[in-house]
Amino acid sequence: MDSIDDILGDIPLPPYVTAEDVTFAIKAILVHAAEQWPDGPRCRNDRAPHPCRLHRWGRRILDQRGLTERQIHAMIAEQEAPRP
Repeated sequence: MDSIDDILGDIPLPPYVTAEDVTFAIKAILVHAAEQWPDGPRCRNDRAPHPCRLHRWGRRILDQRGLTERQIHAMIAEQEAPRP
């Protein structure tokens, strides 16, 4: 049987990327992070092979916005940091 990714394909990007899209993209990357399974990395949220559709969408949004890897890692770290 085909995986859902093969059937549905990638999530379309908006015509232009807003700051709100960037916020949603960071959340998608955090929620749909990789977990190691016996058969390889899988999404910790939906167990699809990693990177899943939402993780890929988030990365494409950030790439389209022109963010560097360093900026992306900083934004992710900021979201993961405990709140006072």
